Amino acid sequence: MQQQKIKISQAIIWISSLFLGILSSVPQLASHDFNLKEAIVNSAITSAFSVIMWYLNIYMLNRNSGKRRQNISYSRLMIVLAFGMVIMFGLAWIQQLILSHINFGPTMLMIEVRGILINLVCYMFLTLLQNNYAGQQVQLELEKVKSDNLGAQYELLKQQVNPHFLFNSLNTLKSMVETQDSESVDFIMKLSDFYRFTLESRKLDLITVQEEMKTLDSYLFLQKARFGEGITFTNELNDEVLKTLIPPFTLQLLVENCIKHNIVSKSKPLHIKIYNTEDKIIIENPIQRKMIPEDSLGVGLNNVNMRYKHLLEKEINILDDEKIFQIKLPFIHEYNHY
Repeated sequence: MQQQKIKISQAIIWISSLFLGILSSVPQLASHDFNLKEAIVNSAITSAFSVIMWYLNIYMLNRNSGKRRQNISYSRLMIVLAFGMVIMFGLAWIQQLILSHINFGPTMLMIEVRGILINLVCYMFLTLLQNNYAGQQVQLELEKVKSDNLGAQYELLKQQVNPHFLFNSLNTLKSMVETQDSESVDFIMKLSDFYRFTLESRKLDLITVQEEMKTLDSYLFLQKARFGEGITFTNELNDEVLKTLIPPFTLQLLVENCIKHNIVSKSKPLHIKIYNTEDKIIIENPIQRKMIPEDSLGVGLNNVNMRYKHLLEKEINILDDEKIFQIKLPFIHEYNHY
């Protein structure tokens, strides 16, 4: 997130500088030895210094506006103060040229102290303003993340309670009952398990890969009952990977995506394989595209990718070389997002 650049009204800069200039001459106004020329020169020098410090501080803060900063940068403060002392020395020298009768030593010390105080006020005010801008941006970003996450959960729920999937499952069950298939009871139990997992997991951000595999097993059982030998599935995940975390229904959505976009038949079975490398879970299948592709909005892959970006600030990797289709999912070892 790029931090917003500070913008200060020109009226505020010039009016505040004039006010500080007048304020610096108040002691002279109260003095018995009041000198109008000295008061005017002193006010002009102070006002000029204030204007320069406003613009210098704004420039220094905006130069690093791309970096998140929630505290005071002491190195930058020292640089600004050093510049301020040099500038004030120059202005004091000009004052000495105009008012040559003034003792330069004590006057110089007083002016430098005044300059440091003005510089500190400008710096602290602008730093607080910048941090306020940054806080507002972080809040907006968090609200956007919440909104996007709600959208992702909504799309996921639509995928999980897919009416076409339920319709196909009930049709398969009807055929099994009519033919008195011995696996009818198992089919009903797996269908029940799948929707139970749906209700239990939809409010969670992450579950273990082992729990996700239970959901996938139920889903594959239902699909194999429908397609028979048209689907084969190979699971080569090791025990360590099963303990890592994953957004609920990620694997189910990706397997569903494979079935939706490829030919599934006894004559041309779809082989789906899941395995892991050192840092990724990989799901792959040979590409055997349907002659008439199903209508798809790409919600499944977009949903998975969106959730990985929110949870891990990483994207999934997709490989399509027209022979093999692969999805690579980064490992999630712990949940510490925001």
